[in-house]
Amino acid sequence: MELELLSPAKDLTHGIEAINHGADAVYIGAPAFGARAAATNTVADIEQLANYAHLYRSKVFATVNTLLYDNELEPAVKMIRQLWNAGVDALIIQDMGLLECDLPPIELHASTQCHNASVERIKFMESVGFKRVILARETSLEQMKAIREATNIDLEAFIHGALCVCYSGQCYLSLAITGRSGNRGICTQPCRSAYDLLSPSGEVLIRNQHLLSLRDFSAAQHIDSMISAGIRSFKIEGRLKDMAYLKNITAYYRQLLDSYLSTHPEHTPASSGHTTFSFKPDPERTFNRGYTDYFLRYRHPMASHTTQKSLGKPIGKLVSINRNNLVINSIESLVAGDGLCFFDSSGQLQGFLINHVDGKTITPNRNPDIKPGTQLWRNNDFAFEKQLKGSTASRKIGIDIILSDSCSGVSLQITDSDGNTATSIATIEAAVANKPDLALKQIENQLSKLGDTIYEARSIKVLCNPTPFLPTAVINELRRTAVAELNNIRTALYKPQPCQTTPNDEPYSEPEVDYHANVINNRAKAFYERHHAKVTEPGLDLSHDYADKALMTTKYCLRHELGKCLKELKPNNLPTDTSLLLRNNGRLLRLTFDCKNCQMLVKLNQE
Repeated sequence: MELELLSPAKDLTHGIEAINHGADAVYIGAPAFGARAAATNTVADIEQLANYAHLYRSKVFATVNTLLYDNELEPAVKMIRQLWNAGVDALIIQDMGLLECDLPPIELHASTQCHNASVERIKFMESVGFKRVILARETSLEQMKAIREATNIDLEAFIHGALCVCYSGQCYLSLAITGRSGNRGICTQPCRSAYDLLSPSGEVLIRNQHLLSLRDFSAAQHIDSMISAGIRSFKIEGRLKDMAYLKNITAYYRQLLDSYLSTHPEHTPASSGHTTFSFKPDPERTFNRGYTDYFLRYRHPMASHTTQKSLGKPIGKLVSINRNNLVINSIESLVAGDGLCFFDSSGQLQGFLINHVDGKTITPNRNPDIKPGTQLWRNNDFAFEKQLKGSTASRKIGIDIILSDSCSGVSLQITDSDGNTATSIATIEAAVANKPDLALKQIENQLSKLGDTIYEARSIKVLCNPTPFLPTAVINELRRTAVAELNNIRTALYKPQPCQTTPNDEPYSEPEVDYHANVINNRAKAFYERHHAKVTEPGLDLSHDYADKALMTTKYCLRHELGKCLKELKPNNLPTDTSLLLRNNGRLLRLTFDCKNCQMLVKLNQE
């Protein structure tokens, strides 16, 4: 089975670097209708990225994963046709209305916003023509195994990055309180805000904490188990992240997957080439809120209540204060320009920059209000960031080179690691070399000069007999011509294959669907009706009817996170009533707890 490392691409430059750092595929925002409205790209840039990626047999997936209104369907389909013609390998979508449209024969992937959280749902997605589903982030290893056993569809799962606290595609909180919809790519992230936790009577239980803000996800310790569970594609979140994050995290997981592949010959990488790095990847040295493996193993803690910002890497504690200097028992080498952060006596995150370093003593750019014994983190790693701004990876495809006699002169044949062969011929009457050993060394040296091409020589054989004397210009032209031809062959071979989706009437798993189905156009309604499901109400992006609606449905439970699960413990300082309140800027949200299904619901408070 091929294993795929899937990296985010904010734009063309990020996409190329993702490929260079070992991504087997990248996903990138289309010109419109993507779930990250701030990360759109032109069709021309996406085509350029696809051409580059296909040289490595890497793939490019375009995101068109927002909900669409009726008047947007036609321009969306027109854009999708342009993406298909540009060489995009697959389309990531959320709106089922697109399956009722006249799409080009492009492979379809069901976005995680399709709420791919059950065997029944994924079986249905497979039956209507999706080639891949992107599993809900809440999916456990046991659920992955069950899904794999019940289906044949390709399974993609997240391995790293930011977590939405709500089931993706089921969050309407931003829409309800600001009018900006996460399902339309413009979420305001109210889950990252600070809240007071109140009892039903209004008693303040916790004050000014980021109670819905999850840590970042890392499945680094579970890749073997995920592969055993049937996951084929491993997805890194982060289409809005910077270049340092992209390089660092892609390289980190490339090394982990390569290590696994080296001892499991039954699995192969999904693309070609071998990547080497000029830096040591470390996920703690770029943006992170601390890490959780979330529901893969269901370990605590999951949230970061004290801050929604990146803490970076813990470096040690403050030992003492000497006038304007701080003495830190740091386990990391610090440099001028580093940014450090800490929590002050009131629990607020504070930070400062380092102006000077002398051993364990640093001079900050300001005098922070900090006490000895305080834990410090480095949230801006100046040296690491500087290193990542340069050239940090080299990805090469191995080739075998053979120079031999031909009827008209000499012939150069190159064969890549995928078995593709290109040939170039020089019509020349080559003189016999007076110094065969020297001539042979010169030929081998010139043939190995593959420069900034994507190839590196694994072997070079000169089979000419006797050894000829060839001008350097002739050797170079033979090499350049053969490399160009091999590029053409690879580009032609690894273009997307047609994958036509044919509508059918496979019954949906439920006889009725409500607002959770996110039906906001007539084609989506027709889709569910085709599949024998009655649409009882439109999606909230159309109706804006929030009364008594679950605006968030979360597997993350605040009671459980606080150690006050009603199923496990008798609450102490938390009330036994199953509801609680969140308050932010005077607005109240009601939390109710579906303990049977281990879910927490967030609604607007109607009282």
